[in-house]
Amino acid sequence: MNLYFELLQEPVFTADYVNQYYDNVESTRSALKRLMKQKLIMKIRNNLYTCISGETGAPVANRFQIACMITKNAYISHHTAIEYHGMSDQVYYDVYVSSEKRFQEFEFDGYTYKYIPAKTQSGVETVQYSGGIRVTNLEKTLVDSVKDMDKIAGIEEIIAFIRSIRKLDEQKLCQYLEEYQNQFLYQKLGYLLETYSTAGLTDVFYNTCLSHIGKSKRYLSKDIYQGVYNVKWKMIVSDTEDYLKNGGYGEDDRI
Repeated sequence: MNLYFELLQEPVFTADYVNQYYDNVESTRSALKRLMKQKLIMKIRNNLYTCISGETGAPVANRFQIACMITKNAYISHHTAIEYHGMSDQVYYDVYVSSEKRFQEFEFDGYTYKYIPAKTQSGVETVQYSGGIRVTNLEKTLVDSVKDMDKIAGIEEIIAFIRSIRKLDEQKLCQYLEEYQNQFLYQKLGYLLETYSTAGLTDVFYNTCLSHIGKSKRYLSKDIYQGVYNVKWKMIVSDTEDYLKNGGYGEDDRI
């Protein structure tokens, strides 16, 4: 048996996986040390390994596969999910990993893996023939990204993401919004989709959002210091974007 070629079948593996080829833990440890010394495998972090390609000398596993093996229920989310869905025009070196179990941030092969608490497992899909990748669907990716807009993605990336989406499932959006029970999230998502989306969402969706926003008046983002007050969504938003979208300020009052 050539252990290296057996391990090539798994992009990311643990010592427990290697145990199946040996009678005891010590033999497994010795085999792993031998393969690392021969530069055939490399350690990602504690009890997580990948093979090294004989052709390129680089890790066999990509950042998405690594992220989904950090914990038992880990999955990629936020702008890492946007990248995976092919809706970002740049590569980020922070990999956002949602998980019910906490892990310490770490670096590997130029990428930093960051922990995000996973509130639910809804909207997470396992991609077939991907080497174990689990990723939030478009609707969950959008809701999560808007929820954490000031912490992770930023308003410009969110707007670009929304403009790139051609179809959204309203029922899924409402499901994820209901799970979070966050008035501000209803406010932000409703405004952003109404202003920038071409996905053809109905008035039913927007009325659902409006029915949950209450009376609170907020800034859309901490990056907005001056703007216009949007009466409908009770938010201060970017005057430049609104002006370009609407061809004028209309009923909004500049502040």
